[in-house]
Amino acid sequence: MELQAIKQVYFVGIGGIGMSALARYFAMRGCLVHGYDKVRTALCMALEAEGISISYQDEESSIAAAFRSLDEHTMVVYTPAIPKDSAVLNFFKGLGYSMYKRSEVLGIISAGQFCIAVAGTHGKTTTSSMIAHILKETGYDCTAFLGGIASNYNSNFLAGNNNVVVVEADEYDRSFLTLHPDLAVITSMDADHLDIYGDSGQMEESFRLFAGQLKPEGTLYVKAGLSLESGKTYGTGNKEGISADNIRVSEGHFVFDYTDGDFWIEGIRMLLPGRHNNIKALLLCKHCCTITALTGS
Repeated sequence: MELQAIKQVYFVGIGGIGMSALARYFAMRGCLVHGYDKVRTALCMALEAEGISISYQDEESSIAAAFRSLDEHTMVVYTPAIPKDSAVLNFFKGLGYSMYKRSEVLGIISAGQFCIAVAGTHGKTTTSSMIAHILKETGYDCTAFLGGIASNYNSNFLAGNNNVVVVEADEYDRSFLTLHPDLAVITSMDADHLDIYGDSGQMEESFRLFAGQLKPEGTLYVKAGLSLESGKTYGTGNKEGISADNIRVSEGHFVFDYTDGDFWIEGIRMLLPGRHNNIKALLLCKHCCTITALTGS
């Protein structure tokens, strides 16, 4: 489905962290946005306050008239967490709608844009939030779909005014294979979602396939020590790539020096706790340089 053709969107399972970010995006674009969820959570109430209509009854009758017939300008998005016998879900299937998962919609949104995709069995939300924050704070700007509520923005969606989009690339159900990023990050590959993959080898193969989704001139960053054959590595004491060195504590904060073989930045101060966040901050420095070079800005 072409992004420009979408005039109204219905979300089956709108209250999820990823689904609600998409709902905010389409509402920002001026689309009519409705949705269903089982529980009226704080996030659902926030969406309602932003003008998005939500039903909490899994019944056909709860669906607004604007969505009750097949329409080429309507997109229906669902989460796999919705039960297969859901009346709302099956109503739209019965009408003949193509049903889109969150990852597929992110693929549609990011197509034709400069896409930064962060993958990994853990670390995605913090890393993507930090990347989006630095792009916002420097004035470069971006649109971002985050897997958590960023406390300094009080949202999981950040609207931007350029063609840069930051997304979390979800490995669950191989969803990240719908993306074709310009810059990709793989933070970790711990054995997870084995109900989907069967074993860790199959899961790691899926990450290799994701790495292969890069655009021809794209760049891949991989946490040092992961069993991937491609990409620029990052970590602590990483002599082969991007490195955080001389990590120390000063006035209650972690401080480190950045090096990538070409540049050296001394005394980067982290406000977030944890040595692991120093490693994630390496990507902020490198991303800013790489984005500027690749986009010609």
